[in-house]
Amino acid sequence: MHNLYPQVEPILVLRKKAHMPTAKVEHLKQMGVRVHIVNNWSHITTIMALIRLCLQLRPDIFVAHGFSEHIWGRIAAIIAKVPHIVQVEHNTRERYTRLRLALSRWLNRYTDALVGCSEGVRQVLLKRGYPQAKCIAISNGINTRPFVETPAPLVERKRQIIMISRIAKQKDHATLIRAVAQLKSAGIELPLLLVGKGKSKITKQLTELTQALGVDSLVQFCGYRSDVPKLLNESRIFVQCTHYEGMPLTLIEAMAAGCAVIGSEVPGVQETIEENFNGLLHRHASADDLAQKIKRLLDNDDFAQQLAVRAREQALSEYSQEQMNHRYYQLFQQLISHNGNPNAF
Repeated sequence: MHNLYPQVEPILVLRKKAHMPTAKVEHLKQMGVRVHIVNNWSHITTIMALIRLCLQLRPDIFVAHGFSEHIWGRIAAIIAKVPHIVQVEHNTRERYTRLRLALSRWLNRYTDALVGCSEGVRQVLLKRGYPQAKCIAISNGINTRPFVETPAPLVERKRQIIMISRIAKQKDHATLIRAVAQLKSAGIELPLLLVGKGKSKITKQLTELTQALGVDSLVQFCGYRSDVPKLLNESRIFVQCTHYEGMPLTLIEAMAAGCAVIGSEVPGVQETIEENFNGLLHRHASADDLAQKIKRLLDNDDFAQQLAVRAREQALSEYSQEQMNHRYYQLFQQLISHNGNPNAF
């Protein structure tokens, strides 16, 4: 944001964890972003470290991301008397205990804006009883630069499926693998690329599932890849198979790359994919329905291409990082200039 809005000086504070994104942190420092890291020995030590930083740096706005970091961050900002506090919620399902939910609701009294990273997340905030006047949606955005060139038509791409996500309980790789197995039983052998790292236990379970279903030769576990735009541009179909989402950025990237996209019928995905317009939705955890949707795209080249073109147009026009930054800038300006309702911007 600081490149587009030089009057905004971002300061990034991270809570130290076992696997810090060291390369990303160094990249941000090289871009001129001030980065501070606080320890995570306990919630109290984190709060005290944040209080000291706030008193030293005197920020105008404190933006709290992540669960449960947003709780400890907001407590520190209140004690340090930071003028404005914003919380950003990134998922439709978090591990709120009754105590932490009650604490979060209490903190909302001192929070100027509660941002959902999608309309689906905003709706979840409202269902939790958060004040409607403070709840807004600002969609996450992607870097569109790798996708500016006109992509190859689907018929010229590899006849394969790709899914890009962490290997985690939140994601539903198993349903996608079962759908590939059903297609194979129907005489359609379709390679599946699973890109992303994650829990070794879950990866082992998924590998065993591919072997049990007889599709281990079709399913490739690719791990981390630095050439995601290239993989997307080579693939015909992208599937976002998941149990729940906040704002699925890899789905947006696939749309920008001109893939034909299919997503699970869950909040976050539902608002991104409009059925039969820019993609297809499958019933949550239904391998039967997913297999049918994949086959529909394979059997109808013109229809699949129409979906892909519309999806790309939407991704580039509505979900860029520039648009996301502008909406946050508008929010910050509104809070500082008028001490006002975040919904007014």
